[in-house]
Amino acid sequence: MFSGKTIAKIGSIFLIVTFLLTGALPAQKAVAATSETINLSAEDWAQIYTLVPSLEASIPPDTQQAYLKASNTGASDFFGYPMALSGDTLVIGAYNEDSNAVGVNGNQADNSASDSGAVYVFIRSGGVWSQQAYLKASNPNVDDSFGDSVDISGDTIVVGTAYEDSNATGVNGNQLDNSADTSGAAYVFTRTGTTWSQQAYLKASNTDAGDYFGKFVRISGDTIAVTAYYEDSNATGINGNQADNSAEDSGATYIFTRTGSTWSQQAYVKASNAEAFDYFGYYAMALSGDTLAVASSYEASSATGVNGNQADNSAPYSGAVYVFTRTGSTWSQQAYLKASNTKTEDYFGYPSMSLSGDTLAVAASYEDSNATGVNGNQADTSAVESGAVYVFTRTGSTWSQQAYIKASNTEAGDYFGTDVSLSGDILAVGAPDESSNATGVNGDQANNSALYSGAAYIFTRTGTNWYQHSFESL
Repeated sequence: MFSGKTIAKIGSIFLIVTFLLTGALPAQKAVAATSETINLSAEDWAQIYTLVPSLEASIPPDTQQAYLKASNTGASDFFGYPMALSGDTLVIGAYNEDSNAVGVNGNQADNSASDSGAVYVFIRSGGVWSQQAYLKASNPNVDDSFGDSVDISGDTIVVGTAYEDSNATGVNGNQLDNSADTSGAAYVFTRTGTTWSQQAYLKASNTDAGDYFGKFVRISGDTIAVTAYYEDSNATGINGNQADNSAEDSGATYIFTRTGSTWSQQAYVKASNAEAFDYFGYYAMALSGDTLAVASSYEASSATGVNGNQADNSAPYSGAVYVFTRTGSTWSQQAYLKASNTKTEDYFGYPSMSLSGDTLAVAASYEDSNATGVNGNQADTSAVESGAVYVFTRTGSTWSQQAYIKASNTEAGDYFGTDVSLSGDILAVGAPDESSNATGVNGDQANNSALYSGAAYIFTRTGTNWYQHSFESL
């Protein structure tokens, strides 16, 4: 059965749900999603499959499919975070890995480049997992943390390295001049057959020291979005003036597109109300097709809902999310989203959100209400940092909030929403500091004797209504 400890590991339960929803997991096997094992009993799987009736589950699995480790396991490498999955390919970062190898499948044995970082590519064939590639930066350096963020779409991987130091700008610039400390970079790798190679080296169009370009990356087809949440320009909107750095740490996002095998920057994206220390692009970003959502979790307006007043900054660190859309090659802001119960220090948009079609789930893991379940009372803020998730939907070009979601056992300090994963009508939410000693599915939530054991909650939508699953009621 799942243990609370396992479920609390970032991405684990969400990887399982993703496997199930995409049909990428054979019905006769289980999976290990992080560097720790996720052991699933036949009963566990039978209940999970209830969530996805389209999958055939007449024979629940009773064996683990794989337990994955790096090919050069080392202490403090932090293999297993972050991760990204596409079909039968799994990408795993180890941002503190130490080898001085360069490029693809280099020498793993010389650990003279401390915390340079690495990325490992695993594939599944016939139910068997194997490592396909060992990826390093084309310019590895000590403390670059290559693999701090990763994403994959088909045969293309993008890797963020926010601590990289070159002063290059744009695509495939000079990697050798490290005079822009922690300016950051992103690396694009592509697969032909079974062979991976680096296709591009991406930098900001306005590279500056301390911008942390590459702290968060996302790819969708031939489009890549890269955040630099410490970027300093006072520009607003799309393709504004990058030269005036008077808005310290306001943050920016850069969009790159590929034609053939050539990448170029398509847009330079800022918040519509960019201000110093808003950290636009801080951790949470979602990209799907022609829609991009970017969080600015330190934003300070007191607005609520959709497209409210951005000018009143009386709610410090309340947070906001900005939705952008593309028509042809032109990007524009479509919506400015705030919580329905905006409060100081709720950090709306932190640390996660997930976009699926016309539905966007936004976390605010520091939100304080003591509500439980769906659309409860938001007014009583006696459960400090219990956390909440807000679901927004789009009709045409108009966004509205569809649901306000809380845990079924809301308690202070649980940080519900630390990770969210949305696919169609299923939403999974993690609360890593939840403390019940329950095991498996729908156990006793009331006994909090397993401090910070963690929990995951699964919600489903019928029509426009969201429900937390209770298997006993099915």
